[in-house]
Formats: sequence, C-alpha cells, structure tokens
Amino acid sequence: MTMRTLKRRQTETRRAAQLMKRILIHFRGQMDEQLRPQRVTTAQLQLLKVIRDEPGGSGAQLARSCHMTPQSAQALLKSLEDGGWIRRGKDKVNERILIARLTPRGEELLVAAEETAQVIEKRLWQGVPESAVEELNAVLERCLSNLELGSEFGQN
Repeated sequence: MTMRTLKRRQTETRRAAQLMKRILIHFRGQMDEQLRPQRVTTAQLQLLKVIRDEPGGSGAQLARSCHMTPQSAQALLKSLEDGGWIRRGKDKVNERILIARLTPRGEELLVAAEETAQVIEKRLWQGVPESAVEELNAVLERCLSNLELGSEFGQN
C-alpha cells in the first residue's frame, strides 16, 4: 500500500469508529429520553433483559453478560429491586448467591421499552437495505473478533 492509501484507510476507519460511537450516543440518548417518565435507564433495561433471557444468573454472571463491572451490576440490581421491577432470592443450590427474577411490573416495563427501542431502530435503519445491514453486521463481527483476539494476547 502506498502512503496515500494508508492515510486514506486510517481516515476512513477512524471515521467509521466515530460514526458508530455517535449512533450509539444518539440511540441511547433517545432511549433514555423516552424512558425518563418510567424512571428507568437503558443500563437498567439491559440488565432486565438479561435477567429475563438468562434466568438464574448470579450478579457476577449478569455483570459479564451486560459488559459491566460487578459493582455496577449490584448497584443497578438494587435500584431495580427498589423500583419493584425484580425480586431477588437465595439460590437453591448455593445460598450465598442471590438470583434475580422479573416481577410482573418488570415484565411490563421491558415490553414497553422494547416497543420504544423498535421505533427508534426503525428510524435508524430507514432507507438502508437489509443486505447492507447484513454486510455491516459481518464487518462489525469481524472487527469485534479482531479486538477480542487482540485482548486475549494482551495487545492493545
């Protein structure tokens, strides 16, 4: 590759990363704005979704699934419990582990939030053909794999 080609690639890859970040910021901002009346955040919703989709997980397992620290997950679990969206009880096998379960109120909140997310997602992908989304997903999966592979070897 010539120096000019390398420079252009660097500019375009950096631009792609910046656009991904801006999309995530806008998406999350719009979700948070829509969820504000229910007094819930997107981070709390992410945790609710994992509790529903992966029942029986410990706080540490939930944290890993949500890509957050165990301390953050515990604070969010406490707020979800205080809000009446989840109940926590001791695991039947290991009483030191607290297992979270959605309450009916938590289920309702999750359904409403998913409807909100679908509206925002529809607006996000308006005018983008499905084939382009599939191609983008393949590229993003490759990029994620590249980063995960690098982190396994202690590379930055």
